[in-house]
Amino acid sequence: MQIPVFTVDAFTNKPFCGNPAAVCLIEDELQDDICQKISSEMNLSETAFIKTLNSKDTFSSASHFGLRWFTPTREVPLCGHATLASAAVLFYIQKNSNSSLTFETLSGELYARLSGDHIVLDFPIHTATAQDPQEVKELIKTAVGDLAIQDVRYSNATKKLLVRLCDTYNRSVLESLKPDTESLMKSDSTGKVAGLIITLKGNQNGDYDFYSRYFSPWNGIPEDPVTGSAHTVLGSYWSEQLGKKEMLACQCSHRGGQLKIAVRGDGRVDMAGQTVTVLSGNLML
Repeated sequence: MQIPVFTVDAFTNKPFCGNPAAVCLIEDELQDDICQKISSEMNLSETAFIKTLNSKDTFSSASHFGLRWFTPTREVPLCGHATLASAAVLFYIQKNSNSSLTFETLSGELYARLSGDHIVLDFPIHTATAQDPQEVKELIKTAVGDLAIQDVRYSNATKKLLVRLCDTYNRSVLESLKPDTESLMKSDSTGKVAGLIITLKGNQNGDYDFYSRYFSPWNGIPEDPVTGSAHTVLGSYWSEQLGKKEMLACQCSHRGGQLKIAVRGDGRVDMAGQTVTVLSGNLML
Protein backbone atom coordinates (compact mmCIF):
# COMPACT_ATOMS: atom_id res chain seq x y z
CA MET A 1 0.00 0.00 0.00
CA GLN A 2 1.19 3.50 -0.84
CA ILE A 3 -0.11 6.47 1.14
CA PRO A 4 0.55 9.99 -0.16
CA VAL A 5 2.21 12.05 2.56
CA PHE A 6 3.21 15.71 2.80
CA THR A 7 5.05 17.86 5.29
CA VAL A 8 3.50 21.31 5.58
CA ASP A 9 4.81 24.23 7.64
CA ALA A 10 1.70 25.89 9.07
CA PHE A 11 1.05 29.46 10.24
CA THR A 12 3.96 30.84 8.25
CA ASN A 13 4.83 31.93 4.72
CA LYS A 14 8.46 30.87 5.03
CA PRO A 15 9.83 27.31 4.80
CA PHE A 16 11.24 25.81 8.00
CA CYS A 17 9.27 28.24 10.16
CA GLY A 18 5.84 27.86 11.74
CA ASN A 19 4.70 24.42 12.84
CA PRO A 20 5.37 21.39 10.63
CA ALA A 21 2.68 18.75 10.29
CA ALA A 22 2.60 15.55 8.30
CA VAL A 23 -0.55 15.03 6.24
CA CYS A 24 -1.58 11.57 4.97
CA LEU A 25 -4.32 10.97 2.39
CA ILE A 26 -6.17 7.70 2.96
CA GLU A 27 -9.07 6.14 1.09
CA ASP A 28 -9.42 3.02 3.25
CA GLU A 29 -9.67 3.03 7.02
CA LEU A 30 -6.36 2.47 8.82
CA GLN A 31 -6.19 0.69 12.15
CA ASP A 32 -5.35 2.93 15.08
CA ASP A 33 -2.06 1.21 15.76
CA ILE A 34 -0.95 1.82 12.17
CA CYS A 35 -1.84 5.50 12.44
CA GLN A 36 0.14 5.68 15.67
CA LYS A 37 3.16 3.95 14.15
CA ILE A 38 3.10 6.30 11.17
CA SER A 39 2.91 9.29 13.50
CA SER A 40 5.85 8.00 15.53
CA GLU A 41 7.78 7.46 12.29
CA MET A 42 7.07 11.00 11.10
CA ASN A 43 8.09 12.27 14.57
CA LEU A 44 6.39 15.65 14.23
CA SER A 45 4.10 17.20 16.82
CA GLU A 46 1.09 16.09 14.75
CA THR A 47 0.35 13.79 11.84
CA ALA A 48 -3.04 14.29 10.20
CA PHE A 49 -5.01 11.59 8.42
CA ILE A 50 -7.54 12.82 5.86
CA LYS A 51 -10.06 10.22 4.72
CA THR A 52 -12.63 10.33 1.96
CA LEU A 53 -16.10 9.53 3.31
CA ASN A 54 -17.71 7.91 0.27
CA SER A 55 -16.40 5.56 -2.38
CA LYS A 56 -17.13 8.06 -5.15
CA ASP A 57 -15.39 10.95 -3.37
CA THR A 58 -12.02 12.22 -4.49
CA PHE A 59 -9.62 14.53 -2.68
CA SER A 60 -10.03 17.10 -5.45
CA SER A 61 -13.84 17.18 -5.62
CA ALA A 62 -15.33 16.29 -2.23
CA SER A 63 -16.15 18.98 0.34
CA HIS A 64 -16.51 16.70 3.40
CA PHE A 65 -13.69 14.58 4.84
CA GLY A 66 -12.84 12.63 7.95
CA LEU A 67 -9.86 14.01 9.86
CA ARG A 68 -7.84 12.56 12.76
CA TRP A 69 -4.67 13.80 14.46
CA PHE A 70 -1.94 11.79 16.18
CA THR A 71 1.08 12.99 18.13
CA PRO A 72 4.09 10.65 18.32
CA THR A 73 2.48 9.04 21.39
CA ARG A 74 -1.32 9.34 21.15
CA GLU A 75 -4.40 10.52 19.30
CA VAL A 76 -5.65 14.00 20.24
CA PRO A 77 -9.15 15.48 19.94
CA LEU A 78 -8.16 18.80 18.36
CA CYS A 79 -5.24 20.24 16.42
CA GLY A 80 -5.22 23.56 14.63
CA HIS A 81 -1.96 23.60 12.71
CA ALA A 82 -2.45 20.09 11.30
CA THR A 83 -5.97 21.08 10.21
CA LEU A 84 -4.52 24.12 8.45
CA ALA A 85 -1.91 21.85 6.84
CA SER A 86 -4.62 19.40 5.78
CA ALA A 87 -6.68 22.15 4.16
CA ALA A 88 -3.56 23.41 2.38
CA VAL A 89 -2.87 19.96 0.89
CA LEU A 90 -6.45 19.74 -0.37
CA PHE A 91 -6.68 23.31 -1.67
CA TYR A 92 -3.20 23.81 -3.09
CA ILE A 93 -1.91 20.34 -4.00
CA GLN A 94 -5.05 18.34 -4.71
CA LYS A 95 -6.59 21.45 -6.31
CA ASN A 96 -9.86 20.91 -4.48
CA SER A 97 -12.56 22.81 -6.33
CA ASN A 98 -14.56 23.87 -3.26
CA SER A 99 -14.09 27.24 -1.57
CA SER A 100 -14.92 25.72 1.82
CA LEU A 101 -14.19 22.31 3.37
CA THR A 102 -15.80 20.46 6.27
CA PHE A 103 -13.85 18.03 8.46
CA GLU A 104 -15.56 15.42 10.63
CA THR A 105 -13.41 15.13 13.78
CA LEU A 106 -13.45 14.13 17.44
CA SER A 107 -14.23 17.81 18.14
CA GLY A 108 -17.23 17.85 15.85
CA GLU A 109 -17.36 19.56 12.49
CA LEU A 110 -14.49 21.94 11.72
CA TYR A 111 -14.39 24.18 8.68
CA ALA A 112 -11.71 25.68 6.47
CA ARG A 113 -12.10 28.24 3.72
CA LEU A 114 -9.91 30.24 1.39
CA SER A 115 -9.49 33.97 2.00
CA GLY A 116 -6.95 35.59 -0.28
CA ASP A 117 -3.53 34.12 0.48
CA HIS A 118 -4.72 32.77 3.85
CA ILE A 119 -6.74 29.76 4.93
CA VAL A 120 -9.31 30.49 7.63
CA LEU A 121 -10.13 27.80 10.18
CA ASP A 122 -13.55 27.91 11.83
CA PHE A 123 -13.15 26.31 15.28
CA PRO A 124 -15.11 26.21 18.54
CA ILE A 125 -13.89 28.73 21.08
CA HIS A 126 -12.92 27.57 24.58
CA THR A 127 -13.14 29.75 27.64
CA ALA A 128 -10.77 29.42 30.58
CA THR A 129 -11.90 30.01 34.14
CA ALA A 130 -9.94 31.34 37.10
CA GLN A 131 -7.53 28.82 38.58
CA ASP A 132 -6.14 28.98 42.12
CA PRO A 133 -2.38 29.47 41.57
CA GLN A 134 -1.61 27.59 44.77
CA GLU A 135 -3.02 24.38 43.30
CA VAL A 136 -0.53 24.51 40.43
CA LYS A 137 2.30 26.45 42.09
CA GLU A 138 4.91 23.75 41.48
CA LEU A 139 4.05 23.61 37.79
CA ILE A 140 4.17 27.40 37.48
CA LYS A 141 7.48 27.53 39.36
CA THR A 142 8.95 24.90 37.03
CA ALA A 143 7.72 26.77 33.97
CA VAL A 144 8.57 30.40 34.74
CA GLY A 145 10.81 30.36 37.81
CA ASP A 146 10.51 33.54 39.87
CA LEU A 147 8.85 35.65 37.18
CA ALA A 148 5.77 37.57 38.31
CA ILE A 149 2.42 36.10 37.28
CA GLN A 150 -0.59 38.29 36.47
CA ASP A 151 -3.27 35.65 35.88
CA VAL A 152 -3.84 31.89 35.87
CA ARG A 153 -6.74 30.23 34.04
CA TYR A 154 -7.75 26.69 33.20
CA SER A 155 -9.74 25.38 30.24
CA ASN A 156 -11.54 22.22 31.29
CA ALA A 157 -12.61 21.40 27.73
CA THR A 158 -9.05 21.35 26.41
CA LYS A 159 -7.17 20.53 29.65
CA LYS A 160 -4.92 23.53 29.04
CA LEU A 161 -3.51 25.70 31.81
CA LEU A 162 -3.00 29.36 30.86
CA VAL A 163 -0.34 31.33 32.75
CA ARG A 164 -0.10 35.05 32.00
CA LEU A 165 3.14 36.83 32.75
CA CYS A 166 3.10 40.31 34.24
CA ASP A 167 2.49 43.08 31.69
CA THR A 168 5.75 44.78 32.63
CA TYR A 169 7.73 42.06 30.84
CA ASN A 170 8.55 42.19 27.15
CA ARG A 171 8.65 39.51 24.50
CA SER A 172 12.31 38.64 25.12
CA VAL A 173 11.46 37.47 28.65
CA LEU A 174 8.93 34.99 27.29
CA GLU A 175 11.35 33.82 24.61
CA SER A 176 14.11 33.25 27.16
CA LEU A 177 12.15 30.65 29.16
CA LYS A 178 13.59 27.14 29.02
CA PRO A 179 11.41 24.90 31.18
CA ASP A 180 12.51 21.31 31.59
CA THR A 181 9.69 19.26 30.12
CA GLU A 182 10.25 16.18 32.28
CA SER A 183 10.09 18.39 35.35
CA LEU A 184 6.86 19.94 34.04
CA MET A 185 5.21 16.54 33.94
CA LYS A 186 6.40 15.64 37.43
CA SER A 187 5.35 18.98 38.91
CA ASP A 188 1.67 18.69 37.99
CA SER A 189 0.00 17.22 41.05
CA THR A 190 -3.54 17.83 39.78
CA GLY A 191 -3.37 15.28 36.97
CA LYS A 192 -5.67 17.44 34.88
CA VAL A 193 -3.17 19.41 32.80
CA ALA A 194 -2.43 18.23 29.25
CA GLY A 195 -0.97 21.46 27.93
CA LEU A 196 0.65 24.61 29.30
CA ILE A 197 0.14 28.02 27.68
CA ILE A 198 2.43 30.84 28.78
CA THR A 199 1.21 34.15 27.43
CA LEU A 200 2.07 37.84 27.50
CA LYS A 201 0.26 41.01 26.47
CA GLY A 202 1.63 42.72 23.39
CA ASN A 203 3.30 46.10 23.64
CA GLN A 204 0.98 49.04 23.05
CA ASN A 205 2.94 50.13 19.97
CA GLY A 206 3.92 46.63 18.85
CA ASP A 207 2.78 44.55 15.90
CA TYR A 208 1.02 41.87 17.96
CA ASP A 209 -1.84 41.96 20.44
CA PHE A 210 -0.42 39.07 22.45
CA TYR A 211 2.37 36.51 22.52
CA SER A 212 2.44 32.91 23.67
CA ARG A 213 4.40 29.69 23.95
CA TYR A 214 2.93 26.22 24.38
CA PHE A 215 4.28 23.08 26.06
CA SER A 216 2.62 19.66 26.02
CA PRO A 217 5.03 16.95 27.20
CA TRP A 218 1.95 15.10 28.51
CA ASN A 219 1.15 14.43 24.83
CA GLY A 220 4.73 13.73 23.78
CA ILE A 221 5.32 17.33 22.58
CA PRO A 222 8.03 19.14 24.59
CA GLU A 223 7.22 22.48 22.91
CA ASP A 224 4.80 22.99 20.05
CA PRO A 225 6.01 25.72 17.65
CA VAL A 226 2.58 27.19 16.73
CA THR A 227 -0.62 25.82 18.23
CA GLY A 228 -4.06 26.44 16.79
CA SER A 229 -5.88 24.58 19.58
CA ALA A 230 -4.19 26.78 22.20
CA HIS A 231 -5.53 29.84 20.39
CA THR A 232 -9.11 28.63 20.84
CA VAL A 233 -8.37 29.38 24.51
CA LEU A 234 -6.11 32.39 23.95
CA GLY A 235 -8.57 34.00 21.55
CA SER A 236 -11.34 33.91 24.14
CA TYR A 237 -9.07 35.10 26.94
CA TRP A 238 -7.41 38.01 25.16
CA SER A 239 -10.63 39.15 23.50
CA GLU A 240 -12.06 39.60 26.98
CA GLN A 241 -8.90 41.22 28.38
CA LEU A 242 -8.30 43.60 25.47
CA GLY A 243 -11.91 44.30 24.52
CA LYS A 244 -11.19 43.33 20.92
CA LYS A 245 -12.76 40.84 18.52
CA GLU A 246 -9.94 40.83 15.96
CA MET A 247 -6.33 40.29 17.02
CA LEU A 248 -2.94 39.40 15.60
CA ALA A 249 -1.13 36.76 17.64
CA CYS A 250 2.47 35.61 17.67
CA GLN A 251 3.61 32.27 19.07
CA CYS A 252 7.25 33.02 19.70
CA SER A 253 8.88 29.60 19.71
CA HIS A 254 12.26 29.24 18.02
CA ARG A 255 10.45 28.62 14.69
CA GLY A 256 7.81 31.26 15.27
CA GLY A 257 4.46 31.81 13.60
CA GLN A 258 1.51 34.16 13.50
CA LEU A 259 -2.27 33.84 13.48
CA LYS A 260 -5.06 36.25 12.67
CA ILE A 261 -7.77 35.74 15.28
CA ALA A 262 -11.41 36.80 14.93
CA VAL A 263 -13.72 35.96 17.85
CA ARG A 264 -17.32 35.61 16.72
CA GLY A 265 -20.53 35.88 18.68
CA ASP A 266 -21.67 32.33 18.02
CA GLY A 267 -19.17 30.48 20.20
CA ARG A 268 -16.72 30.09 17.33
CA VAL A 269 -13.36 31.61 16.47
CA ASP A 270 -11.76 32.16 13.06
CA MET A 271 -8.01 31.54 12.87
CA ALA A 272 -6.30 32.53 9.64
CA GLY A 273 -2.82 31.47 8.61
CA GLN A 274 -0.55 30.71 5.69
CA THR A 275 1.35 27.54 4.84
CA VAL A 276 4.39 26.26 2.96
CA THR A 277 4.64 22.66 1.71
CA VAL A 278 8.23 21.46 2.06
CA LEU A 279 7.98 17.73 1.30
CA SER A 280 5.83 15.31 -0.68
CA GLY A 281 6.12 11.57 -1.19
CA ASN A 282 4.59 8.19 -0.40
CA LEU A 283 4.56 5.97 2.64
CA MET A 284 5.17 2.32 1.71
CA LEU A 285 3.16 -0.09 3.87
